[in-house]
Amino acid sequence: MKHQKINPIPAGSRMNWFQKFLLICSGGNLHILRKTPSEWNKFAGIGGIVLFTSVFATLSAGYAMFTVFDDVWIATGFGVLWGLMIFNLDRYIVSSIKKTGTWWNQVLMAVPRLILATFLGIIISKPLELKIFEKEVDKQLNTIIQRNKTQLQAEMNGRILQQSGPFETEKKQIAIKINEYQTAYDSAAVELEKEILGTKTGLTSGKEGYGPNAKRKAELKEQRRADLENYRKSVEPRLQYLDNEISKVYTNIETERNKTETFEDRFNGFAARLQALDELGKNSAIIGIAAAFIMGLFICLEISPVLVKLISSVGPYDYLLDKTENDFRLYAKEKMEKGNAATDWRIDDFKDNLNE
Repeated sequence: MKHQKINPIPAGSRMNWFQKFLLICSGGNLHILRKTPSEWNKFAGIGGIVLFTSVFATLSAGYAMFTVFDDVWIATGFGVLWGLMIFNLDRYIVSSIKKTGTWWNQVLMAVPRLILATFLGIIISKPLELKIFEKEVDKQLNTIIQRNKTQLQAEMNGRILQQSGPFETEKKQIAIKINEYQTAYDSAAVELEKEILGTKTGLTSGKEGYGPNAKRKAELKEQRRADLENYRKSVEPRLQYLDNEISKVYTNIETERNKTETFEDRFNGFAARLQALDELGKNSAIIGIAAAFIMGLFICLEISPVLVKLISSVGPYDYLLDKTENDFRLYAKEKMEKGNAATDWRIDDFKDNLNE
């Protein structure tokens, strides 16, 4: 009598290509899963979550790199690379959780994986938050730029006062001295005019005309004028030097300010946008709550495969996987024992040959 071959997979439970792809994404052993069709839906769901998490990671990393390099091809290449890395890491995290052993052992084994998944969820969510709130972030960036420019101008003014202060002080002292010479000259000119006109004061003779007193006052006036001119000529090189030094201070600081403003106008990198998003969350409770919910959504998405594996009951797949691993351990132990026995026999044979 011919024995009919028993098919472990019930009729109508054939695996299609999409199911197979999702099962591969889940990190499950495909050979064992073929024998346990009742587990296909669970592992396909886990694989779908892993797949979509990697897709979101690709979009997130691509946008983040585009804000840094402003190049579509670089952003696309890095985004795909990052997505594949997240995909492989998520598969490892899910596949490394075993359902054998006590519940506490499973929890302890899942805790570090949950922490890692939470960290990955935060990393993935941030660039997508920036894209979702792009208009608000751009507006906040302009506010930050204007604030930085105002602060920069205040710092520049302080540096100008600090660096040009000694030169300005010396210029003021020279100007005061020139003003004193000018006042003395003007006073001598007025006294001479009064003397000539015969205006009677305590310092004039009261006689009209150009007499001896007027002549002395004219000489005094000429002396005051000469003193003024001589002092102006003597300090002219120094004033020119002071003006040049002050001009250098203004030129250097203005050049630095222009360079800084040019940098501020390009203040649009990833870190700057994160700063803008953080300020938006602090200034607007609605945006802060929305950003927190988006981050929470991606964290839940990232940890959900681990939680599904943790809370699901032990199924046929887990029993077969545990049996396969035990069989391999027994096989390896048997091979090692046989190898050790063969080694002992060779050593004994070698000793017998030496004794002969």
